Amino acid sequence: MSKQNILAVAIIAFLVGGAYAMTRAHDEGVVGVDSKAPDYQAVVVATGDTASLRDRYKGQVTLINIWATWCGPCREEMPAMEALYKDYAARGFKIAAVSIDEGNDDAVKAFAQELGLTFDILHDRSGAIQGVYQTTGVPESFLLDRDGKIVRRLIGSHDWNSPANRDLIDRLLAQGS
Repeated sequence: MSKQNILAVAIIAFLVGGAYAMTRAHDEGVVGVDSKAPDYQAVVVATGDTASLRDRYKGQVTLINIWATWCGPCREEMPAMEALYKDYAARGFKIAAVSIDEGNDDAVKAFAQELGLTFDILHDRSGAIQGVYQTTGVPESFLLDRDGKIVRRLIGSHDWNSPANRDLIDRLLAQGS
C-alpha cells in the first residue's frame, strides 16, 4: 500500500471515528442546543425552599444562568438580564440564576439586593449543577423554549438585553407549548 493510500485510509477512519464519537456523545446526554435541559434541584433564595428547575419552569421560556458572586463577568451581565426580565416577565419569560457560591445564602442575597435583581435567584452550594449542565466556568447560560429544550447556550458574559436576544425571546414566547 502506498503512503497516499495509507493516509487516505487514516483520514477516512478518523472521520468515521469522529462521527461515531459525536453520535455516542449525543446518545450519552451532551447538554447543548437541541437537547432537553437536565433537571436539577436548587434552593430558591427568597423562600429557602428547594425547587426542581423542570417543575418550577415547566411551560415557560426560561434563561438558566449559572453564576457566582465572586465572578466579575457575572456582575457585568446581570443588569441586562434584569432589564430583559422586567420587559418580558408578564409574558411568561423566567430567569433562573443559579449561584454556585459555597456557604450560606447571605452573600447571594446581598449580591441580588445590591443589583436590584427581581428574577429568581437560586443557590447550589455544592456546585454540582456545573457537572450536570457540563459547564466550563461561570457565567454560562442556557435559553430554553417552553418544552424545556435548549435553544441557545452561551459561555461567558453576554448582553441578554440586545435586540437579537429580544427578538429570539419574542419568537419563543409566541410559540405555544
